[in-house]
Amino acid sequence: MVTAEQARPDWRALWQSGDLARFCFISLGIFLHATNETMVATIMPAMVRDIDGVEFVGWSFAVYEIGSIIAGAASGRLVSLVSLRANMVIAALLFMAGCIVCALATAMPWFLLGRLLEGFGGGGLVALAFVSVERLFPRLIWPQLFAIMSAIWGVSAFAGPLLGALAAEAISWRWAFAASALIGCAMAAASFAVLRMRAALTPAEPQSRPSFPFEVLACLAVSVILIAIAGLAIETVRSSLLLITGLLGVGLVFRLDARRPGARLFPSRPFDWRSPVGTGMTMIAAFSVATVSFGLYAPLILTNLHGMPLLTTGYIIASESIAWSVLSILVANAPAHRERLIITAGAFMIAGGIAGFAYAVPQGALPLILFSAILQGGGFGIAWPFVTRMIVAAAPPEERTIASSAVPTMQRLGYAVGAAIAGIIANAGGFSKGLNAETAAGAASWLFVAFLPLAVVGCVAGWRTARNL
Repeated sequence: MVTAEQARPDWRALWQSGDLARFCFISLGIFLHATNETMVATIMPAMVRDIDGVEFVGWSFAVYEIGSIIAGAASGRLVSLVSLRANMVIAALLFMAGCIVCALATAMPWFLLGRLLEGFGGGGLVALAFVSVERLFPRLIWPQLFAIMSAIWGVSAFAGPLLGALAAEAISWRWAFAASALIGCAMAAASFAVLRMRAALTPAEPQSRPSFPFEVLACLAVSVILIAIAGLAIETVRSSLLLITGLLGVGLVFRLDARRPGARLFPSRPFDWRSPVGTGMTMIAAFSVATVSFGLYAPLILTNLHGMPLLTTGYIIASESIAWSVLSILVANAPAHRERLIITAGAFMIAGGIAGFAYAVPQGALPLILFSAILQGGGFGIAWPFVTRMIVAAAPPEERTIASSAVPTMQRLGYAVGAAIAGIIANAGGFSKGLNAETAAGAASWLFVAFLPLAVVGCVAGWRTARNL
């Protein structure tokens, strides 16, 4: 029998043994990934003024998410082929290469290539950080390490806008990517130097290596790109056909995935509303698609339409992530009988944030924009942990591991699809003609109003999920 005192981790001993030092280096990958997202949102207005291509803004986020999804799916399989240390080094170098390409980009196509490489590297580093916890550290301290990861997300959300705004306003937006490239290089060197234990130098057991879902991920990438292409030159027939084809392709992703029982990314019935798995996954998908417009286009609109400084818009974006982290920690120990209320409240908070943006962003009402960002991020923070737990608990025993990993994958898929659709809306609103106050005003409201029906779907799905508790 292990007493509570014996079960308490000895943090000083863990630091002296080097376990926590190694974890700090591993967590640098999470810091890179999270910082990059808010940094890019902050510098986007300065970047598009320099190299043009505002009509491709949705692409910049979509290709990053596609790269992250592919890297996340590949990471768990690659550690059975090559060592964890080699995977970490390669992912960090890919991230560094992407940052260098973005920093040197003279046109939007080159910038998009850099973002794709960043997605491969950043998504791989995040996935490998979770793999590292399982392979390198004692089970006793896993909860503490995951809590540290959550704290790192909050710190990173705060650091990203600061780095981006300081670089863009003092020197050039390119130096923000140059700084990220240096950190990526340091991450690669640290991984090579620090990860010397046997578990980090030897591949996983061969029997843990499932096949790779090539056709599923290829279908996903093509589908998102088709949706994004629909927004480049808005023509009713052409854009509608591309959008419909892309959405059908997204549906085909789940059909193809269901035919691969040995390498699935999602549960067998991800949208079956007769099960908490289906309602929970629907809630995650709907809200992920519906909320991407804020982080993607709010800085462009606020700086060009209302003249807000880059740093201000960056920290408004960061406030959403900070609210997510803080409220997630605050409700982590909520009693079971409160979970139904928390999930429902979280869903309506997210929908309320989207509705608030639809009014406040076009008006430039800074206090209401900030409140809506906190409302949206806080809604995610309180609802997501409990919805995730319900999905995993309701899944068949043989699918619980898949269900657990499917939640972040579905979220990133929603972000990629949402970014592509938001690009269509923004370009139809005027961004295809260039970036100025007039085009920003034309797109400001529709970028949020158009997603309100999906927010309603998310609320209904959240309510149905809560009923199953």
